[in-house]
Amino acid sequence: MLCLLSFSAISLEITDDIIKFIENKFGSPAVERLLQWEKIANAQTISSADDKLTLVNRFFNQAKFISDQAHWGKEDYWATPLELLATNGGDCEDYSIAKYFTLREMGVPDEKMKITYVKALKLNQAHMILAYYPTPSSDPLVLDNLINEIKPASERTDLQPVYSFNGEGLWLAKLRGQEGKRIGNADKLKSWKDLLTRHTELMKR
Repeated sequence: MLCLLSFSAISLEITDDIIKFIENKFGSPAVERLLQWEKIANAQTISSADDKLTLVNRFFNQAKFISDQAHWGKEDYWATPLELLATNGGDCEDYSIAKYFTLREMGVPDEKMKITYVKALKLNQAHMILAYYPTPSSDPLVLDNLINEIKPASERTDLQPVYSFNGEGLWLAKLRGQEGKRIGNADKLKSWKDLLTRHTELMKR
């Protein structure tokens, strides 16, 4: 049994019943991905934050990029980490959310991470990344599904921040250095609330 995260009012516990459900619906490769996730989340020998970031970033970046419309038949759908792993596909917000949840379980403090909505300037489209702040005033490190290399935000001039959030709040984003203005709680985001609701329902199986 794996208790992957305890997050506000929700929890994720991968039981034998969940594994059986995933295997019946998505097959044994999906179960293998869950077991790999379990191994990473429970790793006791990884103490370096940089090592945790690298491992988690590369693990989730293995999933196939699939647009929400092609994958879920919806213009915008924020998948739970379990949905991402079970289907082995997702888009930018799905990668970012899964990385956030996993790193949180691995002991990375919530206040050091922000799921950040940006504009990818070269692609001229909306995008989402996970920003990691070693200190509140640090140049954050960017975990991105577009590239496996984790770079400081100052080197990602192709990204223009818009807003960021985590389990503790919602901010107007300033990716490069200082914290943006807090504008409320993350539950203002309908997609975030929907994700948590689906997650809770899935865990009832």
